[in-house]
Amino acid sequence: MPSDILRFFRAWMFDPLRVASITPSSAVLASLMVSEISSRTGSVIELGPGTGVFTHALIRQGVSEEKLVLVEKGAEFAAMLGQRFPRARLLHIDAVEIGGTINPDAELCGAVVSGLPLLSMPARTVAAILAGSFAHLREDGCLYQFTYGPRCPVPDKVLRELGLQATRIGHTLRNIPPAAVYRIARHPVPLRASPARPPAVTSIRERA
Repeated sequence: MPSDILRFFRAWMFDPLRVASITPSSAVLASLMVSEISSRTGSVIELGPGTGVFTHALIRQGVSEEKLVLVEKGAEFAAMLGQRFPRARLLHIDAVEIGGTINPDAELCGAVVSGLPLLSMPARTVAAILAGSFAHLREDGCLYQFTYGPRCPVPDKVLRELGLQATRIGHTLRNIPPAAVYRIARHPVPLRASPARPPAVTSIRERA
């Protein structure tokens, strides 16, 4: 919508490091961001929904509005999201606070979708956001992050310290600027090696 573009531009003018782009993400990028999410994913946390481009895409993927937790710091965006998605849970907070905000006894989520400009944030802030997000994710849950840069926006050191791994799942030129999407997940826990056992001796009669 033209009004969303204007709203995004005003937010970028006021705080370019928080918004990072002068326009909302494209529908093509939104589709790529949510391509691995469905109604079977369960609850989804969205960080920095902005005008709700990814939120609409999540609902199209089958995620019910009641299963969405929208974390938005910007007052203008938060007010708009509350009107557009009244059945979603809206948290008007900084994403860095996510770890201690959601009830720890609540059902764990299946995914986190992040529209945050991680490239413009200090590593310690990125680490706090990821640690807080994964505190609310199931063991098989993933965080999806887009970037305008040539590589994952989460520093390798942060990934190692948190036991996470990043996989690029796609990119699109049909966005301003072009963007890539990464899936960030926990490292699989290596199976503990069992002590080697000598091969069982089988008699000829048993083989027969």
